[in-house]
Amino acid sequence: MLILIEGIVMCFVLLLVCVVGIANGPVGLVTFYEPEVQERAIELGLTTREQITRNTALAGIALFVPALVLVPYMVYGVNGAEGFREGFTQMAAIGLIFGLFDRLFIDWWWVGLTRAWIIPGTEDLMPYIAGRTLVGKWVGTLVFFPAVYALIAWLVTLLG
Repeated sequence: MLILIEGIVMCFVLLLVCVVGIANGPVGLVTFYEPEVQERAIELGLTTREQITRNTALAGIALFVPALVLVPYMVYGVNGAEGFREGFTQMAAIGLIFGLFDRLFIDWWWVGLTRAWIIPGTEDLMPYIAGRTLVGKWVGTLVFFPAVYALIAWLVTLLG
């Protein structure tokens, strides 16, 4: 039950980053869009390459620090996990919860089916998440994050 709650906490972190990121319009998180959409937003004068670079760094910090620091803390510090298997299993489960939330709620529903993420003047470039990017996001959810959590669990076991 605690792992489910921790997964929901991470979903909330992700949702908060997205809500803050698009508070002044979806162009605030154009960093998550395809390069063609980014270029169009620049051409339309909605943003600059420098703003995109800055927002990429901020979004990366806001998303990856909790995923790489908060999740291991919850598992080892709060849950008291011991060893590789217990730590990895719990981190992977939390990662899967917020990864599925990102793929299904954020990407599929919120970005794909609502108007909240539409950047005026880029509608012809929709869907915003398609093809290689969609596959890459699923690989990240199902392979990359579990691999990172395996590495973290191994390091904690090695150092602990």
